[in-house]
Amino acid sequence: MPSSDDDELERLADGQVIEGALRKAVRQALRRHKLLGNPIAEWRDGRVVWIPPAEIQIEPEPEEEAGRPAG
Repeated sequence: MPSSDDDELERLADGQVIEGALRKAVRQALRRHKLLGNPIAEWRDGRVVWIPPAEIQIEPEPEEEAGRPAG
């Protein structure tokens, strides 16, 4: 039976799992900033630009993360 350390290493080796987790974390952070009325900083054309909460765009969740089966 594999240990939990082995399971963690397997997850780290899977780039799709890591990318999915990062995308989910970004969506959550953007949603929280927008909800609380906080701007976000974005790098555009070599400089930092502040994006007001009303202009924050959040990419939709993939079907798997939204609790619906992938079709």
